[in-house]
Amino acid sequence: MAKNKKKKQHRFWWFVVKFQVFCLCIVATALGVFYFGGYVKDLEDLKNDAIEIVSKSNRDTFKPGQSSTIYDCNGQVISQLRTEKRSEYAKYVEIPKYFEEAMISIEDKKFMTHNGVDYKAFFRAGTAFIQKKKITQGGSTITMQLSKNIFLDSRQTVQRKLKEIFISMRLEKLYTKQDIMEFYLNNVYFANGYYGVKAASKGYFNCEMKDLSLSQVAFLCAIPNSPTYYDPVVNPNHTITRRNLILKNMYEDKVISKAEYDKAIAEQITLNRPESTNIKKNSSLDTYSIYCATRALMEKQGFEFKTQFSSDFEQKEYNKMYEEAYNTCQKELYAKGYKIYTSFDLNKQEELQNSVDEGLKSFGSKTSDGVYEMQSAAVCIDNKTGYVVAMVGGRKQESTSYTLNRAFQSFRQPGSSIKPLVVYTPAFEKGYGPESVINDHKFEGGPSNSGGGYYGNVTIREAVARSLNTVAWQIYDDITPKAGLSYIRNMKFSRIKKSDETLATALGGFTIGVSPVEMASGYCALENDGAYRQPTCIVKIENPDGKAIYESKQIETVIYKQNAARMMTDVLTEGFKVSYGTTYGLGLDNGMPCAAKTGTTNDKKDGWFCGYTRYYTTAIWVGYDKPRSVSNLYGGTYPGKIWKAFMNKIHKGLEIEQFPSYTPPTGEVKGLKKREEVQTEQPSEEETGEENEVTSPDDANNQDNQGTPEVPKQPDTQQNGDTTQPSNSSGDGNSNTNNQGTTPGDSQTAG
Repeated sequence: MAKNKKKKQHRFWWFVVKFQVFCLCIVATALGVFYFGGYVKDLEDLKNDAIEIVSKSNRDTFKPGQSSTIYDCNGQVISQLRTEKRSEYAKYVEIPKYFEEAMISIEDKKFMTHNGVDYKAFFRAGTAFIQKKKITQGGSTITMQLSKNIFLDSRQTVQRKLKEIFISMRLEKLYTKQDIMEFYLNNVYFANGYYGVKAASKGYFNCEMKDLSLSQVAFLCAIPNSPTYYDPVVNPNHTITRRNLILKNMYEDKVISKAEYDKAIAEQITLNRPESTNIKKNSSLDTYSIYCATRALMEKQGFEFKTQFSSDFEQKEYNKMYEEAYNTCQKELYAKGYKIYTSFDLNKQEELQNSVDEGLKSFGSKTSDGVYEMQSAAVCIDNKTGYVVAMVGGRKQESTSYTLNRAFQSFRQPGSSIKPLVVYTPAFEKGYGPESVINDHKFEGGPSNSGGGYYGNVTIREAVARSLNTVAWQIYDDITPKAGLSYIRNMKFSRIKKSDETLATALGGFTIGVSPVEMASGYCALENDGAYRQPTCIVKIENPDGKAIYESKQIETVIYKQNAARMMTDVLTEGFKVSYGTTYGLGLDNGMPCAAKTGTTNDKKDGWFCGYTRYYTTAIWVGYDKPRSVSNLYGGTYPGKIWKAFMNKIHKGLEIEQFPSYTPPTGEVKGLKKREEVQTEQPSEEETGEENEVTSPDDANNQDNQGTPEVPKQPDTQQNGDTTQPSNSSGDGNSNTNNQGTTPGDSQTAG
């Protein structure tokens, strides 16, 4: 027995020796390749560059904090982005010891002993890089995080990582551990524009650092690891979970006692954000400006944006990279004193906000946070430039902090308003025309029409004006959902899933949904002869010296063929002209030609009106943050009236401009005959549940445009009135979860 044990031990140690020899061979080979491949000089250059950067630093280097300013299209100040870093700087002796202990326990246990680099952690990150051909683990010490925050950008390259290492090692030689901890705790980002522990203490608990409890300190220290995910305003449960992990680590590291641990874990965290501020804020404009400007800086640094992924793993990895790059660039935006010039027109902004507020004034109920329960979002794009000129993220309310901007942060079911983008314009490219005849009838597995009425052979022109669901369904089945969705995927609609490739999306039945700014950009492409321009409000960003560091260039991408887009525009004018049209009675008072489509989802939970003239495209959404039925909510009621009121105001005095005409299709025009009980996928009861709520399509239209609003009863409270500035909100694969997504069953449209 003892012999066998010795043999096993002998074999084990022999394996260890062989493994070490193998590793040494690999290292030797790698060093040979590195040396003879000419990389030594590159490495030496990086090292010398790092030495020069750090040698030029002093204590003031770690106290930046110039306010960046946002301007409208006429150079008028919209607001200032204050970091509060310089005025909130705290010396090491002023910072409670808990902050240092918490950060060391959770971020860098070897902080007091390493020379700026934790080689073991870095080796793990290097192994992951070799395996996955990209950087997926940081291996960063507190010193390395400080180096990146102060001296480097967010690009994920080997060269940048090596430079970060050299800078960190140099910092450790020039400054003490106490200095480095002081610099770090004053520069680390705590979300919502707060940099450093002093600003975060006042920003979240309205108190001095010395008055914070251990639990509150751990709560704050939870945020920097991922300021978006652990944002205590948006995701307090995430922050609490990481707080508990930090306290556990501190207890296991023996820096706090069992009694301190138990007390801190049991403590309930309540935010106490200060109300008074002298910083001018315009929530809708600020949040979208910050979002677009941050992405502009990411673009400048070479970040590649994506909205389509081959797997969940790929999307998850992208989200991590996106969030890190977004947070880094947003910090830069707040701290560098930039001048951010936007396309926003404050006069149009005021008109859009007033139109939304006036259109929903009969809905007065609010949540416990003072947020209106009945909400709306609206976006207006200048068709000549493709820039956003006005945006409303919600009804006007008193608030000292940024609130949810539903215009780009919320994703809702679009109902019939999606039909022109995924069904009809694609169909016009594939042989259909405005006068193509489709048989409108009830068939097995298909949807119902509003009111249960069917019209037999109808043209696409009439079907769109009436918003006939069976016609859209049949055409979508013919061109295929995958083909139809490819158009909005190419327009960077960011929440389109593989599961959306079903017939239900012909009527707006998406897994998550679409945002108002996405819908506005899609309709703007129709007006622009099928050419898409990515929506943004950023025209230029300058540094404090007036030098442009970013200038926007609107690049056009052809999505629809010109003639197909012009056909769609002509068809969308029809509803304004005929009494059965869902847009009838909503044209502009000066006779300006308009093209538009309404959308209403299941049980009247969401109402949309998306339309344009030659001058402007405007998309309006109305509904509750937490979807619920609203009496008399159709695309043509509240959304349509808001759209008309706003568009009337901004078109006053403008010369009448006609839409360009299309070339009628030649030869045989495609159409669809009556089906003989063709089997297709069966929509759920929820998908068609709304369709029989009115007696006929004509009655529905009259009700849409003439009904008196009924104030609904108070729904469940929705906690999103104090939502922070944008993050990765959005972005492409970013983690925006404002409970706006619903299931395809919530998507059936009444037109």
